[in-house]
Amino acid sequence: MALTMTDVDRFESSRPRLEAIAYRLLGSASEAEDAVQETYLRWQATDTDRIEVPEAWLTKVLTNLCLNQLTSARARRETYVGEWLPEPLLAGDPMLGPADSAERRESVSYAVLALLERLTPSERAVYVLREAFDYPHREIAGILDLTEAASQQIFHRAKKHVAEGRARAEVDEAAARRIIEEFLAAATSGRTEPLVRLLTEDAVAVGDGGGKVPARARAFEGAVAVAKFMRGLFKPGPAQRALAGGPVDLYLTSANGGPALVAVVGGRVFGVMCLEITDGGIAAFRNQVNPDKLERATRQWAATDHGTPLLRLF
Repeated sequence: MALTMTDVDRFESSRPRLEAIAYRLLGSASEAEDAVQETYLRWQATDTDRIEVPEAWLTKVLTNLCLNQLTSARARRETYVGEWLPEPLLAGDPMLGPADSAERRESVSYAVLALLERLTPSERAVYVLREAFDYPHREIAGILDLTEAASQQIFHRAKKHVAEGRARAEVDEAAARRIIEEFLAAATSGRTEPLVRLLTEDAVAVGDGGGKVPARARAFEGAVAVAKFMRGLFKPGPAQRALAGGPVDLYLTSANGGPALVAVVGGRVFGVMCLEITDGGIAAFRNQVNPDKLERATRQWAATDHGTPLLRLF
């Protein structure tokens, strides 16, 4: 069915919101784009004159497409090589969506996206629609074919799970930058002790290479283990040079609203390390090096001014 220009404009005005919802639900920018495009095809095939509230219709279609995707993704991730981490989005990416409240900013943080992987698809959908986009439970119930009471119960359960994983307070931007600079100095010193002092006792380091870039199959856990790993990671050597394929420029920027180190080789984003920095020290390093999940970041990097690198490695 051919759409009128009004129908096309109506969809395009909704696209940024739909992409932001889909990204939070799927943790993948490319899959979010595919889900939004499929939503458009269904919009194109329907009789739009019979749709009373287009925004609600589009959100319902998109959310249910994402729920189907999440169900199949769980099966795929059982065979995924190594740890699975979300696709990071660099500062300024429109898919990050609204950031006008603390809840909305936190809902797209890399730490929270990682925690959302522990939720069931329905818990994730209710949490995202309520926490990130402030949908009332009455509308969420209609989108997911639930009762309003069930939506409220699922949300409280999901929020509790996320809160339990985010028990410590994070520091402000200035303090985070200072800690990261201290971390880089310690990591390149070749000594473990200065690194241990910057980490929380239960710090973790997780890497996602997707089987295409070497990454440990399981996370490093504990301050000493993480410190030893970081000392080796930042130590120049033939293996690191061969893996990177050239000198690595390291930049301090923001990904998913939080501090991140971006490793760039010849203009290509080679890795994005998202740091979770709390009032007790650095609690987590989540390092995305799967090249399939860095294509969007590379495109955005090439299109923006990023200043001078903090450090050149290898």
